[in-house]
Amino acid sequence: MTEQHQDAASTAEQNTTHFGFKTVAAQEKVSMVANVFHSVAAKYDVMNDLMSLGIHRLWKRFTIDCSGVRPGQKVLDLAGGTGDLTALFSKRVGPTGQVILADINESMLNVGKDKLRDLGLVNNISYVQANAEALPFADNSFDIITIAFGLRNVTNKDAALRSMFRVLKPGGRLLVLEFSKPTEAWLSKVYDLYSFKLLPAMGQLVANDRESYQYLAESIRMHPDQDTLKQMMDDAGFSQTSYHNLTGGIVALHRGYKF
Repeated sequence: MTEQHQDAASTAEQNTTHFGFKTVAAQEKVSMVANVFHSVAAKYDVMNDLMSLGIHRLWKRFTIDCSGVRPGQKVLDLAGGTGDLTALFSKRVGPTGQVILADINESMLNVGKDKLRDLGLVNNISYVQANAEALPFADNSFDIITIAFGLRNVTNKDAALRSMFRVLKPGGRLLVLEFSKPTEAWLSKVYDLYSFKLLPAMGQLVANDRESYQYLAESIRMHPDQDTLKQMMDDAGFSQTSYHNLTGGIVALHRGYKF
């Protein structure tokens, strides 16, 4: 292969990414992921409870407890979807604090906005439609940033982590709650059976949408494992990075600081 052909092949590879197990043009992934979440938004909370048997609520509370959030702080709940973390943060930062619920998907953002307003949470919450790869906030804006079950859907995760680092205040912390790699072989086998057999079937039964939940199962497998994500956070500039496995590594909470 000539050097010119090698360059062309390298460029083509750089311009592709994963959508589940499929290889697609990088520029197409955003709209493809958007279609998934437009489709699942209305049933998202119901499916979360069914898929995790309600355990996702414990994972999220653990994340809040590990955030060290205090009254008066400013929090960015990135890829915040239907607002579970935003609701918890809103109560903890109090009237002098602020929580911004940001999501790239308008349908998810609207569901979250309606839910939080129905809960009477309005005074210290703002809503922003934003791409994690290029956050529309000033440098050093937030005390805490969380992204829960959203990073795996981002096309350029390295760019997103750098963007989060930029808008985090010195001394602030990032918490990434995401599906990860089970630590035991037997659990991995059970999890595969659940993910690729039961999960799409539940999606079809409850949300009339098998394909979106098939994608969600595949996207989990394509996401970096615990140590890889920790290294990516290091490379983005975060310090004292660490992770804590939850439910046998099915989920992991990564933390990092900006100093």
